Amino acid sequence: MPPFNLTSLTPATFILGGIPGMEKSHIWISIPFCSMYLVALLGNGVVLFVIRTERSLHQPMYLFLSMLAIADLMLSTTTVPKMLALFWFSAGEISFGACLTQMFFLHFSFSAESVILLAMAFDRFVAICYPLRYTAVLTQSAVVKTGLVALVRSFCIIFPCIFLLKRLPFCGHNVIPHTYCEHMGVARLACADISINIFYGLAVPFAAIVVDFVLIVVSYVLILLALFRLPFRTARHKAFNTCGSHVCVILFFYIPAFFTVLTHRFGQEIPHHVHILLANLYVLIPPLLNPVVYGVRTQQIKKKVVKVFIYLQRHLLQE
Repeated sequence: MPPFNLTSLTPATFILGGIPGMEKSHIWISIPFCSMYLVALLGNGVVLFVIRTERSLHQPMYLFLSMLAIADLMLSTTTVPKMLALFWFSAGEISFGACLTQMFFLHFSFSAESVILLAMAFDRFVAICYPLRYTAVLTQSAVVKTGLVALVRSFCIIFPCIFLLKRLPFCGHNVIPHTYCEHMGVARLACADISINIFYGLAVPFAAIVVDFVLIVVSYVLILLALFRLPFRTARHKAFNTCGSHVCVILFFYIPAFFTVLTHRFGQEIPHHVHILLANLYVLIPPLLNPVVYGVRTQQIKKKVVKVFIYLQRHLLQE
C-alpha cells in the first residue's frame, strides 16, 4: 500500500490500471501503439527539420504547421511513453505530482493545437479572400503573437485544473482505470463533491474548443464562397488543394476529440474499455496522420522531404 499524506488525504502515488478488462492483451495492444508513436515522431520530426532548413518554407502557413508538429509531439510524448511502460513492464505507478504534470501538458497541448488550427484557417482565409493584403496581415510578428496567444490561452484554461484537483481528498482511492492521467479520471477518485471539477473541467475547455471550431467553420464558409467566385478553374483547383490538407487535419483532430468528450459525458452504455481505447487513439491519430497529410498533399513539403531522403541515401552510399 503506497504511503499517504494524512493531512490532505492525497495519495503519494496513483496506480494506472491500463485498459480495464484487457490487461492480458496489453502486450499485443502495445505493438500498434508503439508503431504509431514512432511513425508520429519520425513524421513530425521530418516536417520540423524540413521547415527549419528550407528558407523558402519560412512562410506563415509553414510556421503554423511547425507549431502544429510541436503540439502533436507534446500531445503524444506526454502520454505514450508511460502508456508503453505500463503495457510492457506493468509500471503503472505514478506520483501525484507527475500525474498532475502529465494531465496539464495533455490538456495544454490539446488546447494549443486547437488555437493553431484556428490560426491556420485564418491564414487560408486571408490568402484566398484577401491575397493582396496577405503579407501585410500575416507578418512574422503576427505569427509569433499567435503562438504566444496559443500558449497563454491554454495555460490560463488548464492551470486552474491543478488546484481543483489538489484541493480534493482521495481517502485512499488511488487506482486510475486509464492508461494516463486526465482531469476527470483523477477527480472521480475523490471522496468529495466534484461538481466544480465537472463544470470547469468539461464546460470551460470544451466551450473554448467549440468557439475555435465554430470560427474555423465560419472561415471555411467564407473561403468556399470566395472560391466559387474565382473565374479560372485551375486557380480554384489549386486553392481547393491547398485547403484540403488543412480540412483533413481539422477532421482528424476535432472528430475524435468531440466523440471522446461526448461519449465520456453521455455514453454510459458504452463499455469502459472502449472509452479508454478511444482516448488512446485520440492522442495518437492526429500526431500520426498530420505530417502524412501535409507531406503527401503539400507539394512544397513533399519535394523538400524527397530531396532530404535522396541526400541522406547518397550520403550513406558514399560511406
